[in-house]
Amino acid sequence: MTTYKKPIPTITPELRPFFTAARNRQLVVQRCTACAAYRFPAREICSNCLSTTAEWVPVCGRGEVFSFNVMHQVYHPGFADDVPYAVVVVKLEEGVKMISNLVGVKPHDIRIGMSVRVVFEDISDEVTLPKFVPA
Repeated sequence: MTTYKKPIPTITPELRPFFTAARNRQLVVQRCTACAAYRFPAREICSNCLSTTAEWVPVCGRGEVFSFNVMHQVYHPGFADDVPYAVVVVKLEEGVKMISNLVGVKPHDIRIGMSVRVVFEDISDEVTLPKFVPA
């Protein structure tokens, strides 16, 4: 594996199930065990019913571009070779939104509502990141 120059997420206890699943090429989010509302990122309290119980469940990995921003300025040296690149908010079919990157498409060709699907990129021995490609 090549040396990854971008910031690597810290695997916190709250997000360990997410990163473990991603390592196995599966996308998971929390689902409230009281009202079945999906949520991401992980948090202690359900925004829908205020329950404090949740489970990690697989989701389909398909969705659409909800919003995006094309980055033209280098804010971290690890991204210097990628400029311009897009940061996208993907709304998954299950309704949760996830911030990621859209790969395989030029940033200025991205459109709101574009169908996407998840892919996974191994960035270290411990961390695999979900990213998205046009569906």
